[in-house]
Amino acid sequence: MYMAYGWPQVIPLEQGPCPSQKHIIYLKVTNRLFLVVSPSHLELWSSSQHKVRLGKYKRNAESLEREGENIQAVWSPDTKLIAILTSSFFLHIFKVQFSDKRIQIGGKQPSGLFLANVSLLLSEHVPFADKDLTVSNFVSDNKHLLLGLSNGSLYSISWKGEFYGAFELDPSSCDSSEASISPHSLVNGAASGRAPADSVSNHNTNSKSSIVRLELCLLMRLLFVLYSDGQLISCSISKKGLKQAEYIKAENKLGSGDAVCISVASDQQILAVGTRRGAVKLYDLAESASLIRTVSLYDWGYSMDDTGPVSCIAWTPDNSAFAVGWKLRGLTVWSVSGCRLMSTIRQIGLSSVSSPKFKPNQDCKYEPLMNGTSLMQWDEYGYRLYVIEEGSLERVIAFSFGKCCLSRGVSGMTYVCQVIYGEDRLLVVQSEDTDELKFLHLNLPVSYISQNWPVQHVAASKDGMHLAVAGLHGLILYDIQLKKWRVFGDITQEQKIQCKGLLWLGKIVVVCNYIDSSNT
Repeated sequence: MYMAYGWPQVIPLEQGPCPSQKHIIYLKVTNRLFLVVSPSHLELWSSSQHKVRLGKYKRNAESLEREGENIQAVWSPDTKLIAILTSSFFLHIFKVQFSDKRIQIGGKQPSGLFLANVSLLLSEHVPFADKDLTVSNFVSDNKHLLLGLSNGSLYSISWKGEFYGAFELDPSSCDSSEASISPHSLVNGAASGRAPADSVSNHNTNSKSSIVRLELCLLMRLLFVLYSDGQLISCSISKKGLKQAEYIKAENKLGSGDAVCISVASDQQILAVGTRRGAVKLYDLAESASLIRTVSLYDWGYSMDDTGPVSCIAWTPDNSAFAVGWKLRGLTVWSVSGCRLMSTIRQIGLSSVSSPKFKPNQDCKYEPLMNGTSLMQWDEYGYRLYVIEEGSLERVIAFSFGKCCLSRGVSGMTYVCQVIYGEDRLLVVQSEDTDELKFLHLNLPVSYISQNWPVQHVAASKDGMHLAVAGLHGLILYDIQLKKWRVFGDITQEQKIQCKGLLWLGKIVVVCNYIDSSNT
């Protein structure tokens, strides 16, 4: 379970020349780094404990005039290369290299952050036959890139800058797997036996419809192709990834014909489909793409007129929750079971009959993402959700999340206190005699968390008075009554512990420890 806490952090971006496109084109978080690409430049930041800009590349005015602004980008899975396509169809491939120069944050210990050098490797004109084409986003594996075109074809490029050309998919050859809502399907977690109006559609997919979105799931060997008319097709790919275009075969038609964005939870094998009506449908890919449930803000008094269509969906790393951003206003985080965990949209009323319309003179200056959400990404630990506001070029907004630690021990006994843990702190929920809940913020000692960020495991003793906390290495204990931390006196002992599991047996702390050298 995820819970948002605190005010969102604002990460400022550099301003380039005034672009014709007023939006960030790409956001990606991986390997403790995040990449932001705007129409005129790119920035590489640290997404670890300290949010620091490590490197950037700004295109000059001559390059922008000659080759056009950046319109699409993708980061290679190994984070060494960045590919960017410009509005005049020039492909730029950049190389990312980290220098030996460390960034000093403060204190005696070095931060572990290194400055990055981003350099242009090649700039080639993509030989599209039709110059009036529009393009979808990139998807990529370690060796190849794939791009969807407005003529309905896919275009293949290698990371070395080799152009393999366009090839056609045949959507008419695939099976229709539209799942009508059964009595077992759920809408916002509640059973519903009737299909909503938008679930009825025809499946006469026009093969010449524009491809507007691609989603690649290498784990399941699936490529999802979304067309401008709302049709969604799943394609199988070979074991070699995107290398052999002839092995990319259209398999099934999915969704209900009104899809506008898609996102795959590969571990859970769930496909989330955002619709024009502002709802998100979850499909079980392991069960012939049957519809699991539909979530929307309708039950909270907001209709599509308030939020607009879904603009983006982002799954947490453990696939237990997902964030949904809308074109016109706000974002919400849901659990897979349909619980609303967090929402930036202010709750005015719960009656869906009288939907709380937004009025221009309403005081909503304290509501984040009032103009809508264009891009979102979770960090690899699920502690931060990085968001770009629609029409914004100036900043990235980062929301902080905590995770609920198990409230039951091995014996099945329920603990007294509830503990939520964030990247560098614990939030202890305590009930008072007055039946009021009290939040206790416990910041971990700087000497420990600066070297072992982030928190990985937390366990409470049976009486709830002692907490064991493990970061990347080592272990620390907290006594709630004495308000004292206990840490390892020997740093080498601490570094030998990589905790993979943690629990209390009476007064004993049991650690499941991973050993690098022997892989045990």
